[in-house]
Amino acid sequence: LAVERIHQIAANPEVEGPAGDYFKRTAQFMELVLEKKDWKHASLAELQKWNKEMYGDIEGEAYEKSFANPSYACARLGEDIGRILSFLYTELRGCIVFAAEQRKADFTVLLELFVECYCICKGDENIAAQLKDSIYWYMSDYSDDFIEYRVREQLDPSLDFAVRIIMDSDLTDLRYLYRYGEYITENELRTAAFLNTLSQTEIEQMASTFTEGYRIGFELGNKDISKKKLVNIRYCIGFERLVREEIRQFEQMGLKTTIYRAAQHSINKRMHHKIGYYATSPNKQMDYDHRFDNALYMDGEFVERKTGALKLAYEKNKELAVVHGGPAVMEVFGEVPFEPQIKSEALTLDTKQQKLSVKYAGSIVNEYIKGEERSFTIIAYPIPEIGENFEEIFEGTVKINTLDYNKYKAIQQALIDVLDTAQYVEVKGANGNCTDMKVSIMKITDHKTQTVFENCLADVNIPLGEVFTSPVLKKTTGVLNVSSVYLNDIKFNNLTVWFEDGFVKDYTCTNFDDEAKNRELFKANVLYDHETLPLGEFAIGTNTTAYVFANKHDIV
Repeated sequence: LAVERIHQIAANPEVEGPAGDYFKRTAQFMELVLEKKDWKHASLAELQKWNKEMYGDIEGEAYEKSFANPSYACARLGEDIGRILSFLYTELRGCIVFAAEQRKADFTVLLELFVECYCICKGDENIAAQLKDSIYWYMSDYSDDFIEYRVREQLDPSLDFAVRIIMDSDLTDLRYLYRYGEYITENELRTAAFLNTLSQTEIEQMASTFTEGYRIGFELGNKDISKKKLVNIRYCIGFERLVREEIRQFEQMGLKTTIYRAAQHSINKRMHHKIGYYATSPNKQMDYDHRFDNALYMDGEFVERKTGALKLAYEKNKELAVVHGGPAVMEVFGEVPFEPQIKSEALTLDTKQQKLSVKYAGSIVNEYIKGEERSFTIIAYPIPEIGENFEEIFEGTVKINTLDYNKYKAIQQALIDVLDTAQYVEVKGANGNCTDMKVSIMKITDHKTQTVFENCLADVNIPLGEVFTSPVLKKTTGVLNVSSVYLNDIKFNNLTVWFEDGFVKDYTCTNFDDEAKNRELFKANVLYDHETLPLGEFAIGTNTTAYVFANKHDIV
């Protein structure tokens, strides 16, 4: 019934003006997603054409005239209705991957929401209020289902959509990449093609660095990995040949793999950050514009409902949660720097909502997947977007990831032996950098049996190369300045943060001419809307090989 209404709206929207254009274009997009395609027998060129059709209206300059763009939607539809319908269109784009996974329930309820909003817009009274009310109850009514499925994706190896692509596909036939339903670019195609040129021995060694790092993390943390039966691999599409071998090696350790996609439903998203597996974003500005879409429906009652749903989901899956060992994460680097525009038309959290968002934390997760019993590992590889020397940079990164463990252990221990005697460490900038920090160090009573600093080698953090501690907050005071830094995928220019007794006291950057926007950027994306947060770590990097390599290729 919902599909039938979509076809009717696409052919003849009974709404006049710009709203009619919105519903017609959106219904036509849904028809594209609904169209049955013979994926198995299509050529690579046909798959690329379909992929372009699905994502074409939000790519590059096309986004300027897409209803996903809140600025365009508000200009066409008015601010109140434009913001809401821009949210709706962005949420509907999740149907691409719901179709790929055959998640018909998720697909259908979104179609029903679209039809309901269409019917509201056919009226002429209190349209914005009715639309907002409709979306609120959609999110509230289905929150239990959306959240439980998200938890199951993390814990339940029977939800194996991605695992089956990785293990069952002919990875030399790059058409497999399009089975995900994600936006596929040269990053994914060239990465997969490059990995196919490596020998099986090279793939096994790369995978072993990763899986052994995970195992050693348990060992060094005095945690019993034999109690664990599950590991969650997070990766970027294109790395399937490597992930396939990692799955095999984890199985040899007695660990089954769960793999879940970066969240599609607004209710499960954490701003614009992608947690899970994903491909290149078709438009990072779109992701950023919709980072606070939950402002449309977040209130105290909703947060309570969401918290209760999360608790119930973990309770239902507690047997799986207790044997979950933690994530094994493969990150990428080399993307073109993203410096966002802050748009007045984008939804934002008000002061009350900011406080509510801070409340929704990870305490429930830690209750079921106990921090003291789990571990993790993390590694990073370049993607082709890094430039014409991609293959050379990739090979160099593999070497950096496998530096001599024992050599660095000795070097770093020499540093720790001195640092363990310190009351504080001073860090001062040079060559125009205004950093001037005094970091207080915990005192120890027995240098033979106690240490303040971690000797960080190639286990949980790969590549090796740092000594770190959690500083004493009192008297940790001063200013930290960096000319350029990436935090949560956003490039900050000339970032300056002031600390007093270990807590953030003030902050600024030079991304915008407007100082209020600079402060908003940092508060939203680093402090996560807290008024302040404490300094978590003080570290000294020792991987000079990586530093020299990065300078050689201009990828610092």
